[in-house]
Amino acid sequence: MIVLEKVTKIFRLPHDRRTTLRQRFVNILRKNTYEELYALRDINLKVNEGEFLGIIGKNGAGKSTLLKVVARVLEPTSGTVSVNGTIAPFLELGVGFQGELTVKANILFYGALLGMSRQDIQRKYDWIIDFSGLERFVDAKLKNLSSGMQVRLGFSITVSVESPILLVDEVLAVGDIDFQQKCYDCFESFKKDGRTILFVSHDLNAVEKFCDRVVLLENGRIEAQGESEAVIAKYRGKMKPAQPV
Repeated sequence: MIVLEKVTKIFRLPHDRRTTLRQRFVNILRKNTYEELYALRDINLKVNEGEFLGIIGKNGAGKSTLLKVVARVLEPTSGTVSVNGTIAPFLELGVGFQGELTVKANILFYGALLGMSRQDIQRKYDWIIDFSGLERFVDAKLKNLSSGMQVRLGFSITVSVESPILLVDEVLAVGDIDFQQKCYDCFESFKKDGRTILFVSHDLNAVEKFCDRVVLLENGRIEAQGESEAVIAKYRGKMKPAQPV
């Protein structure tokens, strides 16, 4: 189970550098030389064990920040986060990878970062390579792989972790269609196994297909939450159609 109570996350952004003497003097007199950006505002959310929760919203709505707070990558400015169970996060492409190391070495390194023992990694190594489809690249340096191939590797390692909670950000959009389908097949299996999944995506069809419940974020706040179909319909209704040129 995951519980967030009155969670707020504020980022402090420095003001633009002031170059003139007058601007520097004004800056000295300022009490605050930064601006506050509210990425999350007063979030109250409960995710039950075995639930597949979709998180949707425009870019900058706070979706990725919410996942990072749940994963303890970021600490909330205020509020509390309670997580019952270990987490396997797949949040950002490249985080935890080492470009100068080979694919094989990165599996060992990234798996260890996710809490896997060396024995577990070795036991699942063949599955990871097969699922990612990188059999011909095990000795290649990671920096020589495309972003899509790196996504396949990172996701394959993450889902090999026997964790009850999986966090997936929208980085799957970088992967090819065939691999996305493999990921979605994996989601079906996880649902049957009763794993808890938080899924951020702009693919509303996938969100509606897999998610038991959906949260719509807007400007760091929960705008709506409930059954997938209803929340997605509300989000689509808020989208403005592109104006003809």
